[in-house]
Amino acid sequence: MESYNALLVNAGTGNLHSVYNALNHLGYKVKVTNQPEDLQTRCRVILPGVGAFGSFMEGLRTLNLEDALKEVVRRGDPLLGICVGMQALLEIGKEMGEHQGLGLIPGQVIRFPEFRDLKVPHTGWNQLIQQRESRLLQNLQDGAYAYFNHSYYCELGDSNDALTQTDYGLLFASAVEHDNLFGVQFHPEKSQRVGQTILSNFFKV
Repeated sequence: MESYNALLVNAGTGNLHSVYNALNHLGYKVKVTNQPEDLQTRCRVILPGVGAFGSFMEGLRTLNLEDALKEVVRRGDPLLGICVGMQALLEIGKEMGEHQGLGLIPGQVIRFPEFRDLKVPHTGWNQLIQQRESRLLQNLQDGAYAYFNHSYYCELGDSNDALTQTDYGLLFASAVEHDNLFGVQFHPEKSQRVGQTILSNFFKV
């Protein structure tokens, strides 16, 4: 029987290879899949994504992955969304129109305003300001730096879901936890030791 530590969901929107390599480097055996039947087996699930919110959700629905992912959450398996994969956990995304997300965490995904002195997209290293304790943040210093690249951010319906906030002209949720759901807006696969620690922590929850 095939043995692996987690399923890496391929919605067809890129950055999968770098996440896979990061996990492989840490010693985790990961199965890449776009098959909803694979998600019927109890397992940790990682949902990476880049690009536009609407296109990402369309990819999930075309592959019949939306209901499969919701079932993963319903049965209590840990799920980690990365970048657009985190945004997809919310109810609505307002990128190029209004699109329905997975609706697993209350909130919406909206664009940064036009700042006078800051460029959008938010690209580069920025700090993670811890809001509460979490298994995902074990062995991380408050204020640790992670790598970001995004124009839209998560506006949470419940601030208690925020694990970390980041300041970029405004404070936004850069990591979330809601029951067995986790999400990071930054790219852990590009965030060196901080990202490696977070990925490793996910395999301990």
